[in-house]
Amino acid sequence: MVRRHFIQRITLAGAGGLANIGATEAGKSKTVTYRIQGFSCITCAVGLETMLRQQKGIVRATASYPDAKATIEFDTKLVTEGWLKAFVADKGFAVEEEKKK
Repeated sequence: MVRRHFIQRITLAGAGGLANIGATEAGKSKTVTYRIQGFSCITCAVGLETMLRQQKGIVRATASYPDAKATIEFDTKLVTEGWLKAFVADKGFAVEEEKKK
């Protein structure tokens, strides 16, 4: 049921998410990598990536189903890490900080 709801949301997001509309010109950016729990297929990763890219302040987002990771570059003036984690959690996924080696 959660997967069906998620797929409906990314379908509604449409191809507009493929364009990086969140890039900023003057802001300082930061890149974070999170482990994502809850990806059940590649559609989950692509959908999360698409929805992130549509958000203002997101410069770049990539998600990998096999690696269960998402790497997000964002403008620190517009987006916080707390907001990112809440956004991903709202889409039905659990977020963990990537452990540093």
